[in-house]
Amino acid sequence: MTDRSAFFVSTEDLAAALGAPDLVVVDASWYLPAMKRDAAAEYAAARIPGAVRFDLDAIADHATTLPHMLPSPEAFAAAVGALGITETSRIVVYDGAGLFSAPRVWWTFRLFGATDVRILDGGLPKWKAEGRPLDTVPPAAPAPRLFRPAFDAPRVVDLASVAAILADGSATVVDARPGERFRGEAAEPRPGVRAGHMPGARSVPAASVVADGRLADERALRAAFAGVDTDRPLVTSCGSGVTAAILWLALETLGVPRDRLALYDGSWSEWGAAEGTPVVTGE
Repeated sequence: MTDRSAFFVSTEDLAAALGAPDLVVVDASWYLPAMKRDAAAEYAAARIPGAVRFDLDAIADHATTLPHMLPSPEAFAAAVGALGITETSRIVVYDGAGLFSAPRVWWTFRLFGATDVRILDGGLPKWKAEGRPLDTVPPAAPAPRLFRPAFDAPRVVDLASVAAILADGSATVVDARPGERFRGEAAEPRPGVRAGHMPGARSVPAASVVADGRLADERALRAAFAGVDTDRPLVTSCGSGVTAAILWLALETLGVPRDRLALYDGSWSEWGAAEGTPVVTGE
């Protein structure tokens, strides 16, 4: 088990660090339509003091119809530089659900070369529950800075790569969607996307590694991954690449080396809609 302080910062430590010149707090809130929450409106209404907003749908590749796909390194650098972030900034990411979209933004910063990125343990719900300060006035525009990207390309895979992996068995795909969607018992929320999963994939619902808005304890994490050989290369996947990052975070916390992991950015939104990709149902 890896020391969790490598991945998380406590509300106490963040509160003590607010105002430090090298610190950037990032509101990474993003919600599924079924959650009926407006991330932009919530950020405008109340946020951790000084937090900038990372919009997953805006800082994305707009040349594809797939949701919030990764932008190019140059586009990412321009977007986060405009938020006042450099690759050496001390970055703390949080979301309004506790632990939902923050891991995706944490993963994205690291993918593009940020060297010091952690997630606020318990997120905004814990911060609020403790009565900590919030900014409620319109945020000031941050001073732009230069972010120099260093893209870790092997840590993200596309449809062709996943198809090859499934064909040669070189890695295991771990699917973070709810079990009923993995088994094909529930319809997919996006039109034109088939129900089921990739042949050979393993189901580890993201909800099974989260407890009360925080990453579950080691015993629960090991139970969640009991059917997965974590000594093999792993590819995390989900509906659209967001909760796949929660599984990545859990696996790294369990000590799986980063260079043994990859994330399928298109995830089921791409695979389930693509023509000719194999889809199976059941366990």
